[in-house]
Amino acid sequence: MSYFIDSGYSSLNKKGEELCGDRVECAVNDGYLTAVICDGMGSGVKANILATLSSKILCTMLSAGVPIKDCIETLISSLPVCKVRNVAYATFSVCHINAEGKGELLEFDNPAAILLRGGEVYDLDRERADIFGKAVYTTKLDLREGDAVVMTSDGVEHAGIGMLLNFGWERPQIKDFLRRSVKPGMSARAISATLCGECNELYMCEPGDDTTVLSVKVRKHEPTAVLVGPPIKKEDDAEYVRQFMSLPGKKIVCGGTSSQIVAKYLGKEVGASVDFPDRDIPPIGYIDGIDLTTEGVVTIRRVLEISERYLDPHDCAAKSFTKRDGASLLAKMLFEDTTEVNFFVGQAINEAHKGLPIETTMKLRLIDKLAENLKRMGKTVSVRYS
Repeated sequence: MSYFIDSGYSSLNKKGEELCGDRVECAVNDGYLTAVICDGMGSGVKANILATLSSKILCTMLSAGVPIKDCIETLISSLPVCKVRNVAYATFSVCHINAEGKGELLEFDNPAAILLRGGEVYDLDRERADIFGKAVYTTKLDLREGDAVVMTSDGVEHAGIGMLLNFGWERPQIKDFLRRSVKPGMSARAISATLCGECNELYMCEPGDDTTVLSVKVRKHEPTAVLVGPPIKKEDDAEYVRQFMSLPGKKIVCGGTSSQIVAKYLGKEVGASVDFPDRDIPPIGYIDGIDLTTEGVVTIRRVLEISERYLDPHDCAAKSFTKRDGASLLAKMLFEDTTEVNFFVGQAINEAHKGLPIETTMKLRLIDKLAENLKRMGKTVSVRYS
């Protein structure tokens, strides 16, 4: 069975450092997702350079199918040598997995990854291999729907040391936190932010080490179609909506005119909410057969703003959307619930916008930018213009 492989990470910079000494790289090639987390030796600029070089080399070579032994050899010969320690490396964890949930986990000197499955947490079986004097651990992966692999830099285990915890955050405590805090519907990015946010709390918002969490989750495909604006030619309305409704998955309609043409096609009425959870966002509507109906440009602009924060790896706030305004509801569906987004973008000039600072080109720019951000989240995105 084919799944959607979701990935996402969160990071904390060591206090006083502008650059993070950890680095994450992801690539999709030949049906495999390769997700790499590297922790450069030390902190600051030097660590960032080591981690960046290591992650780029590993991700590029492993995603191209190069054997791990050759990757390690290239890594060792490419990195600069520390004059003090006379060693040159960055620790790493790599998840190389296909759409069937099968693949391999490779780990070198990072904390052992944790498997989340069915509300429980597990250690993974690892086999040691000595490669050019380096102990690299490998795990064969055969993941099921809902499984998540959580990889971390050692900043997670150091969290709270000398502050709230005498000896740092020990592995049994980390596993217990994940067991209690990770909910079934969470995305990979939400899992990472949840664990990284707790580390920040233990560090009392002053991290003593670079801290990064990278999660990879196996999810079933959850497509969503979003209709924004009517087509240029009114006579195309019926065909436009027919194509929209013919796609599998959830349906979202944005905009008053769009709502009317969809409701007319479906033989339904458009209902309106009288609640204003957010005074800056117009209320949502209701159409029988449509999962979410919102206002257009104002709501989408807010969703775009939320997406920028959602994508920021240094924003470790919980990736949950509890507010009931149109923008929050739309953001939750697109960012957390959906794996594939199909936009239907009509380019007709909206008569209701005459005299207002809202242009069709503005709407198109908003959709293009939102689509780009959704791709950065790992979503499959298509945009159709009419």
